[in-house]
Amino acid sequence: MPQPALMNLKILLPFEVFADKTGVSRIVAETREGSFGLLPHRLDCVAALAPGILTYQLATETEVYIAVDEGVLVKTGMDVLISVRNAIGGTDLGQLHAAVEREFLHLNEREQSVRSVMARMESDFISRLAEFHRE
Repeated sequence: MPQPALMNLKILLPFEVFADKTGVSRIVAETREGSFGLLPHRLDCVAALAPGILTYQLATETEVYIAVDEGVLVKTGMDVLISVRNAIGGTDLGQLHAAVEREFLHLNEREQSVRSVMARMESDFISRLAEFHRE
């Protein structure tokens, strides 16, 4: 009997490889539009990931859960590459869900606040530069 096709999964963080797995039979990831599943013979695709729980299942029927920050998923052939800013592994879904809310969603709120302040500083600088240029 022929072996079923299985995927290779690599999860990358900015400074390290978080996971490098072979023999992955399915992956479920979350985007801003909702969650979606990947099977080995799905067409190649790219998706922007939202902070949430990433699930993958090994051929041994073991399900693995990882809390991931926003990032990108790329599937080419049997290879799936996920690049995220941060990831937390664990077995308790409740704890992982709490980690997503605590670590990733609040971080994004802080980043948005900092970006807002930077945008105001930039617009103030540009308006002052324009005034200086008029003089």
